[in-house]
Amino acid sequence: MLLWLDFLRTPMAAPETRGLKFMRMAILGICVALVVSIVAIDPLRAAIGIGAGAVVAGFLLVLAVLVPVYLTVKNRADDAHLAVLLGEAER
Repeated sequence: MLLWLDFLRTPMAAPETRGLKFMRMAILGICVALVVSIVAIDPLRAAIGIGAGAVVAGFLLVLAVLVPVYLTVKNRADDAHLAVLLGEAER
């Protein structure tokens, strides 16, 4: 079988729910905010003082919690979707 045809027959990821999409968009938004806060650390420090480091640390902490939660939920959804597909294919 041709490689591309075999790839087309491979099951894809589960359809994305609203909750997963919201978490994915939140992660992307926090990543952008983290990059902006790191690039603009000097003006941020001038505006809020020593709390600028806390802002960056807060973004990192939120990402450290949210990313594993997202990956766990996404993997469970993909596994359930694959189980349904394989169950239907066996019938």
